[in-house]
Amino acid sequence: MSNLGYSPKDIKFDEEGRAKLFKGIETISKAVKSTLGPSGQTVLIESPHHTHGITVTKDGVTVARSIELLDPIENLAVRMMKEAADRTATSAGDGTTTAIVLTEALVKAGFKHIVDGVNKTQVLRDMVTVTNGVVDSLKANSRKVSNATLANVAIISANNDTELGKTISDVYKKVGKNGIVTIANSQTSDTYYETTNGLKIDRGYMSNLFVTDHTKDDCVFEDTYILVSDSEINNLLAIENVLKPIINDGKKLLIIAPCSQNVINTLAANVMKNGLKICAIQPPNFGYKQHELMQDIALTVGATYFSEKTGDDLSIMTALDLGHAQKVIVERDSTIVVRDKDSKNNAAINERVEQLWSAHRMSKKKADKEFILSRIASLSGGVGVIYVGGNTDLEQKELYDRVDDAVCAVRSALEEGILPGGGVALYKEAIKILSKDESEQSIADKILAEALAAPMSQILSNAGLRDIVMADTEYSYGLDVKNNKFGDMYEMGVIDPLKVTKSALQNAVSVAVTILSTNAIITMARTYQSE
Repeated sequence: MSNLGYSPKDIKFDEEGRAKLFKGIETISKAVKSTLGPSGQTVLIESPHHTHGITVTKDGVTVARSIELLDPIENLAVRMMKEAADRTATSAGDGTTTAIVLTEALVKAGFKHIVDGVNKTQVLRDMVTVTNGVVDSLKANSRKVSNATLANVAIISANNDTELGKTISDVYKKVGKNGIVTIANSQTSDTYYETTNGLKIDRGYMSNLFVTDHTKDDCVFEDTYILVSDSEINNLLAIENVLKPIINDGKKLLIIAPCSQNVINTLAANVMKNGLKICAIQPPNFGYKQHELMQDIALTVGATYFSEKTGDDLSIMTALDLGHAQKVIVERDSTIVVRDKDSKNNAAINERVEQLWSAHRMSKKKADKEFILSRIASLSGGVGVIYVGGNTDLEQKELYDRVDDAVCAVRSALEEGILPGGGVALYKEAIKILSKDESEQSIADKILAEALAAPMSQILSNAGLRDIVMADTEYSYGLDVKNNKFGDMYEMGVIDPLKVTKSALQNAVSVAVTILSTNAIITMARTYQSE
């Protein structure tokens, strides 16, 4: 920092700046894209944040997040590539490596085709338009997932581990399409799963001081009592009859109710100082929807629902009015409640589900139908926990990452359907674009066509195979790289979730357009001293 109160800057323009950006892109892409496909390799990472300072992974976003470059401009490119990977991981849970491969290919093709005299702004707009058309085509060519294809999605996302993929698909078959699957570390070397009834609430903890697992930023309670109310708790004396037996007996309590900031602060202070096992979340949704969802929650956990809409007084609540759950997992933005195995309310829950199906049939509005379906899912869906084992901490961490990717991929497939895998779907979209007369192909068309072929090309390269040509074949026809066999990708079990492929493409285009539109790059001036 200068004594004059300003910080000197380095500025790079035009080709000089873009060349440095592309060097950073190539660096991160080279590290990540070697992991793509069934023949992809692992990456060894040194980091104080990982187990024993080391991690071994094939997860693209984990590799990307670990990379920091010395050159500031190259590192800006790395940070933007991470953005593409992170967005894809957030929206679809998988596809991060594909997003990075696509981003590099888009930028490389952009530098090639956007030359002097070309209206760059229009080309970049056209790229977004062409991408939207590709996404529409992907949706049109997707298929709904079946129990048979479910296992294939899991196997591919688990790095072609058949046993692991079967375990994941078995969990989803048991909990159902609307169920919830979470992952935990096993205390043994074995990987196994457990399923039970449960529900998910779209609300997280009101204070991070409630967190019990700081590695995941979760509050996890076993054998938990639950208070359910939509009346605001603005004084802890209002629930004194509940708190006293909970505290005296050392029990755990989840409060689902509006709470004043003073109440939250007091609870959090007692959690930190006195070791109380208490967590609080806001009721889900608003208005009449909140009222109905709270009724569902109370029914599920066997609690008495205290509502201000019916004039209920919190001061008369006792411990007998509390519900109970086998386990609760409270995250930053959501809460999972695992029901007791021997719930006494199953008959009442089933009756409520039947009532909701009847209401669904009678409802005319799409929004109302969707809300009813979400309630049915919450009431009838199960919760599965996959416990990941390993002979060493490194093995367990690597396996955990694969399971996490596979679970997210299956969830995405259930949500939006599946496509031919192995990069084939994107490759076929490239063929569609190139099937136009050359005179009709825009610069954006050429950029997208080259980029869309990149993931399949990289998968082939990682397997030691040369590029292939499939111009006049069915949409689902492609190469199973693992078995070196041509055929219908669906029948061979080589499939990708639509949501993953779509998210990877959209996020890659977003980052690539930003990079290609850059003309000046301003960074902090740096000086380095050798040791």
